[in-house]
Amino acid sequence: MNATTRNSAAVRAAAHAAAPAATDTVTDTPAWRTDDERWDAVTRRDREADGAFFYAVRTTGVFCRPSCASRQPRRENVAFFTDAAAARAAGFRDCKRCQPGGLPRELDIVNRACTALDADPQQRLTLAQLSDAVHVSPFHLQRLFKRVVGVSPRQYQAAQRGAALRDALKGGADVTRATLDAGFGSPSRMYDSAPAELGMAPSAYRRKGAGLTVRYASAPTSLGFVLVAATDKGICKIGFGDDAAPLLDELRGEFANAELREDAGRLAPFVAQIDAYLRGTRQDFDLPLDIASTAFKQRVWDALRRIPYGETRSYSQIAEAVGSPRAVRAVASACATNPVALAIPCHRVVQKGGALAGYRWGLPRKAALLDNEAQHAGGAAAGDTPRRAGRTEAGAHAKNNDNRLDHAA
Repeated sequence: MNATTRNSAAVRAAAHAAAPAATDTVTDTPAWRTDDERWDAVTRRDREADGAFFYAVRTTGVFCRPSCASRQPRRENVAFFTDAAAARAAGFRDCKRCQPGGLPRELDIVNRACTALDADPQQRLTLAQLSDAVHVSPFHLQRLFKRVVGVSPRQYQAAQRGAALRDALKGGADVTRATLDAGFGSPSRMYDSAPAELGMAPSAYRRKGAGLTVRYASAPTSLGFVLVAATDKGICKIGFGDDAAPLLDELRGEFANAELREDAGRLAPFVAQIDAYLRGTRQDFDLPLDIASTAFKQRVWDALRRIPYGETRSYSQIAEAVGSPRAVRAVASACATNPVALAIPCHRVVQKGGALAGYRWGLPRKAALLDNEAQHAGGAAAGDTPRRAGRTEAGAHAKNNDNRLDHAA
């Protein structure tokens, strides 16, 4: 394995590790949105535009990167494409000089950025500091890093800290020592971040569900397989995937020390609610939830449950609704770490312009859910009384003991 391949593999592995926390992110407004802006970048051979678009020359049948050193064509002979695949589909072939189909220069930049981030895991580099280290602009690095790795530099650093914290806790280290070694700086900062990076409080993560009985069931749906898991207090996980086995593996990882029991009969009423929702005969859920959350995340999830069926809200609207208008990225993180699909409808949150952002269970599923709600928003099936989605353990369990799993239906 050569150095480039090895580095690329490491980058992809880091992206995979960070993926769960990166699903619902908010991106910057892209540059080079008009053909005039793109042509200007071509005439300047702007390297920072590489990867943002490609230009093709009708007289030669070749397409290039904006920075290509080949003789520049006449404007009337140029067409622009957002990616190499689109240019090839239009009948153009790769330029042999700039090789637009590959990522040699981009990979080198990203590999150098990852090396800088990995050099001292306890140091938190800002985007400006990182861009200085690799000699490209912050905007170009942010866009390039996310395109190659799949997450932003900030999310990459968070994933590295989360991995270090998980490894230390698994190795038996106490929470304080694991916190400092992972680069969180202080216990308070770690406790703010831990639910997003661990899925639960650090002490609970060390226990991995020890002493709990978690029942689960999976079933095929129109969105692929759904897995529903519950403690005796309520639902702790609802997830979607293309196959049931990876969903069960993920559950086993999250509750490694719990007693897992497959119990399709006991969970059948909850699976039935999900099936009815996906068929458009139900618009709300009656599910007792047992999920961990910070105070901020709880406010976000409560705001999500107040979004009416068939409607959407932007991340900034949710941030304003919870009283933290500047916390747009924190809202996106709360959406990305939602453990119970549908019961907390994070699929109803979109970009400010209406475009779909990421979704923990895949963008196609998010699009399908919104399309389904739009088609059935006129009203629920007869006899389906509107219900408020399940409450968290802190609220629902304390308020009404009948909301336990044994009695819910």
